[in-house]
Amino acid sequence: MNLFERYLSVWVALCIVAGIALGQWFPGLFQAVGAMEVAKVNLPVGLLIWVMVIPMLVKVDFGALGEVRKHVKGIGVTLFVNWLVKPFSMAFLGWLFIRHWFAPLLPADQLDSYIAGLILLAAAPCTAMVFVWSRLSNGDPLFTLSQVALNDSIMVVAFAPLVAFLLGLSSITVPWSTLLVSVVLYIVIPVLLAQAWRKALLRRGAAAFDAAMQRIGPWSIAALLATLVLLFAFQGEAILKQPLIIALLAVPILIQVVFNSALAYWLNRAVGEKHNIACPSALIGASNFFELAVAAAISLFGFNSGAALATVVGVLIEVPVMLAVVHVVNRTKNWYEHA
Repeated sequence: MNLFERYLSVWVALCIVAGIALGQWFPGLFQAVGAMEVAKVNLPVGLLIWVMVIPMLVKVDFGALGEVRKHVKGIGVTLFVNWLVKPFSMAFLGWLFIRHWFAPLLPADQLDSYIAGLILLAAAPCTAMVFVWSRLSNGDPLFTLSQVALNDSIMVVAFAPLVAFLLGLSSITVPWSTLLVSVVLYIVIPVLLAQAWRKALLRRGAAAFDAAMQRIGPWSIAALLATLVLLFAFQGEAILKQPLIIALLAVPILIQVVFNSALAYWLNRAVGEKHNIACPSALIGASNFFELAVAAAISLFGFNSGAALATVVGVLIEVPVMLAVVHVVNRTKNWYEHA
């Protein structure tokens, strides 16, 4: 892991402090930024999201989909956990914790929005960071690439219907037009641009491609951190009034990570997959494409929404929690292989 990846939670925490402080000191500036919208899309944030997402998608080789047939069982576990368990379990945890157990401690007018943010987070399987988690657990790189490519292909067509369905189950109304615009802006167009860029780079050779990846890698993190500063500048007032909110939102996210990673890890063992397949399969089921979740939350509910805050909490806790999951799967290799 590079410096930014290893200490991402530290940078996020600093952005929280900086964003809250700047929002209190320069409220007029951030109100002006928030007003820069076209068709409910905030232009500065839209640009930052593209800078955030496109470098990650350049790494994805959709030609790796041919590798899927070599590990059908592992891919089956990945798809089952990512698309049939994870979003629905998060919707349940949101309903249980946010609407019931924690409801007296949270702003009543934001309960639905918090649940929506949690659902958006769980409905977007990890794209970029899973390569890091797989490398740290000695996962099969071709399997990792193939499951990312397959998940991204599914996400293009399934993200909007799945989110709309789960939000409907939670009695949260979302305009279909806004949701579809978010999918086109933050999934379809970035995928097309990234793949065109990828082909152009590869025509110059593998060395040129690797060098370009090294140069543009920090762009994603820098854009993410800038987006977080903007978000917390808008969320600062609510957080200062109720600082417990972040800790409460972290609870269902933590449970979801532990549950889904453990389920995928055990299922791969049960169906007879190798440890180097089980690791990336479990890790992609536990982590999230939080860049997409943040973008969709802002487009659907706005900067000031509980949905945007909930997705940012996911960013805050992802790195330390996922490093803990990596540690567990590495330490349990002997148990796994002596099935």
